[in-house]
Amino acid sequence: MISRFLTSSSWSRKRVLFSPFLSLISNIHSLSQRPRFGIAFDIDGVIIRGNQPIGGSPKALRRLYEDCGNLKIPYVFLTNGGGVPESKRALELGALLGVNLLPSQVIQGHSPFKQLVNRFKDELVVAVGKGEPAVVMSEYGFKNVLSMDEYASCFDGIDPLAQFKKWKGVNQSLKETASRRNVHSEKVRAAFIVSDPVDWSRDVQVLCDILRTGGLPGGEIGRQPDLYFANDDLEYQVGGLSF
Repeated sequence: MISRFLTSSSWSRKRVLFSPFLSLISNIHSLSQRPRFGIAFDIDGVIIRGNQPIGGSPKALRRLYEDCGNLKIPYVFLTNGGGVPESKRALELGALLGVNLLPSQVIQGHSPFKQLVNRFKDELVVAVGKGEPAVVMSEYGFKNVLSMDEYASCFDGIDPLAQFKKWKGVNQSLKETASRRNVHSEKVRAAFIVSDPVDWSRDVQVLCDILRTGGLPGGEIGRQPDLYFANDDLEYQVGGLSF
């Protein structure tokens, strides 16, 4: 089974990103039994493929616990995927693998966005990607966040290819949710690519409009808002499909 190990020599450099290890180790009561290492497992293609565990991964994970159920070896799941809150992903993985997981044991591609909450907490930000990008950002503490679906629904004609997308219907609830914000007067201060988008053409177009106009599509050219990527992957291996 492929995994990434963090030894004590690299611990200080990873302290901020892998702070969940610290809290997990602190829960191991006996100082003499606390390990000097933790394990970071990849998820897709290592622990599970699609919705199925790979090989003996559930049994291997259970060996990291004592017979009484206490954690013996601290570990986290580390993935460049995402699109759902860590709390939800922890519940899904725990049910699939038969172990109890804390949200702090799931580090996704967008987890570092938590560090930007103080900077953009009350600012209008747009969350892009499949899944629940706005919910993810809201759980991190962002108070004024809209998904790309919600934001784009407020601007007629912002997607020049919309008429050709027969697979995509109009969701009035999205427009009603976004209309309660002052999107036509309030500038977007940052855009976050939380996960890979479904509607690439629209999202790229709207992002270009946001960035070019200083955060207010249809306005004058202005200073570019910040743009953050959770990861830069353009291709993923898909479980259960062959091409």
